[in-house]
Amino acid sequence: MSGLKRDWNGNTKRRDGPKPAAKPVVRNAYTPMFESLREELDQHHDRRERIVKASRDITALSKKIIFSLQRVRKIESQLPNNIQSEVDSRLADISKLLASIAPEIQGINRYRYSRSLMCLEELVEALTFAHYLRTQTLIGHAELDPTIEDLTKKGAVISEDEPMADAGDPAGNAEKDEPPAVNVPTVTLTQDDYLYGVFDLTGEMMRFATTSTALTGKMASGQTGKDGGDDEPRTIVQDMHELGTFFEMLPVGPGNKFQWEKKLEVTRQSVQKVERLGYDRVIRGSERPKGWIPDLSSGDPGQGEEE
Repeated sequence: MSGLKRDWNGNTKRRDGPKPAAKPVVRNAYTPMFESLREELDQHHDRRERIVKASRDITALSKKIIFSLQRVRKIESQLPNNIQSEVDSRLADISKLLASIAPEIQGINRYRYSRSLMCLEELVEALTFAHYLRTQTLIGHAELDPTIEDLTKKGAVISEDEPMADAGDPAGNAEKDEPPAVNVPTVTLTQDDYLYGVFDLTGEMMRFATTSTALTGKMASGQTGKDGGDDEPRTIVQDMHELGTFFEMLPVGPGNKFQWEKKLEVTRQSVQKVERLGYDRVIRGSERPKGWIPDLSSGDPGQGEEE
């Protein structure tokens, strides 16, 4: 037997018949204040939902850029044409998404919705990785922040069939035919967005080093030595050493200890994997057949050898 619906007094509710007339809403001096708060909360939730949707799409496009860049096999000034075209197309889509949410995250809202803008870390990872593959250097925050602002401005004025002028130049050094709009809201890059994106960059550098070494038979490096001389070119092992050392020296900001230490530990593991790759290449390289890929999934290489 199904239960009966009852009111607050325990009386059985009627299932049929006309409903009683709604009681009039009692209004007083505080009613307008609560109505304005309700409207503000509704706007906040709608704004946050729009930002989250755009952030999800920007993250997906940034990951696709990284997947395309992982098909590069050596460090050189120009990316392969097919990969460059893929990067350009996805950067154009990202610029439109950035422009769509830029008005929503001005002023204090930039920090109010910072947790919903995790896509910027992924975008920083993609842009810094592309810059490294072209120049074997790390682009700084002061250079990357204007680049993302330019992407936002271009997304506000770009047409559907107009290619981006500097999509293949994340550093923003390409010549521009038309200057971007001036009075357009832009997306700014915080230091946390930049640092956490560079943290993730070390993982992509480790994957690039592993794949390129296995397929080319040598460690990835630039075309020339230090200062363009005849010395041996700097390899990705040295780059990973320097990058890991810089992170070890940085102080932990207030409120970021857990996330910082977690990403720092992953960076240490990436540096160790590239070190092992370099050591195996130098010490036992002649014993490895071309195309051999090292097993980097195990823990300490010294474990089990004493048994």
